Amino acid sequence: MGSGAQESPDGRYRKCLEAYVVRARRVEEHSLAVDWDALVALTDIQMKVVQLDDGETRIRQEFPAEEVVESAAARLRPILLNGDACFYQKALKAVGYFCRELPQDTEWVRAARAEWRSRVEPATAAEAGYWVVINNTATGENHDLDRHKLAMAWIYGDVVHHDTERRAEGDAFGLFERFRGAVPLVAWAMVGTIELLNCIRALHQDGVLRLRQEVFEERVALKSTTLDYRGEVFFAPVGTKPPANAGTLPPKEEWIRLGKEADLSCFQNGFGGQLMHAVRSSHMPELPSPEEIEAARTPAGGWKRDQLDAWGVPWPPPKGWRDELIERWRDAQQQEGPPPPQPAVGPVQNTLGFG
Repeated sequence: MGSGAQESPDGRYRKCLEAYVVRARRVEEHSLAVDWDALVALTDIQMKVVQLDDGETRIRQEFPAEEVVESAAARLRPILLNGDACFYQKALKAVGYFCRELPQDTEWVRAARAEWRSRVEPATAAEAGYWVVINNTATGENHDLDRHKLAMAWIYGDVVHHDTERRAEGDAFGLFERFRGAVPLVAWAMVGTIELLNCIRALHQDGVLRLRQEVFEERVALKSTTLDYRGEVFFAPVGTKPPANAGTLPPKEEWIRLGKEADLSCFQNGFGGQLMHAVRSSHMPELPSPEEIEAARTPAGGWKRDQLDAWGVPWPPPKGWRDELIERWRDAQQQEGPPPPQPAVGPVQNTLGFG
């Protein structure tokens, strides 16, 4: 395409669909989508209602862990945003463009657009499914908010942004009410996203859409987060100039190839590198002696979190933390003379540089 030339509608819409496919496949890989029936069930407002003997009614709803729904919302966010290349409505418009001569597919696009708007972008509180009304008996204040606005307060106020206006709007209802409103929205957006993805796949296989095949095959989510591969390792003193590129071997006079007999201790590092050995300031937690560490064990053989906080150890405690504390305590004895006093149990800001 020459300088200044405008891209054709075909090219523009194909790019839109390719961006959508990559993001939608990442949504499809989320753990919530593994059980399709369970995901679809989350799109509805399900609750158990029990009438108690005293005349009151008990209502129970169960949801996935907030962290799981939060990660799903993060993967969905670009599909929900009008300004992003993979916005759902943009992809739907692109499908409609390529299917403009196919009546049945055109009708499906029209229905999908209407359903997305009613479920993800409802215009009224009635369309949102329900709304919550609360009363503050101390101040007499009343607040009401529909499910969609509560969901948006959770997504953009609690999760992917810290939108102060949405937070203020939903703050009176509490975090759980905001989360409760968001679950069916996130679930339905996932369902709609994956259904459109499958539609695009079918149209691509039928030759209606001629997208790049790699967008259907490239890795979009990690199955394993363990790094394990074969190769050669070279090392040199800090500051040595690196090779010009990955295809050029480093000069032997400056870089040493790591072999079976090499000393690997040069690659070992403390929890926080040089910060672990910085000069202690007056507000740093006192270092416990080996005896104090052992005396603080719980009956089960471990240590309480607040005690580790007092010693500046992060939670969960990293491997080798006891040896590190003991070594530093011994170094301190040589420098300071008398042993440090017993630390008080309680949360102390971690300023020791634990990673």
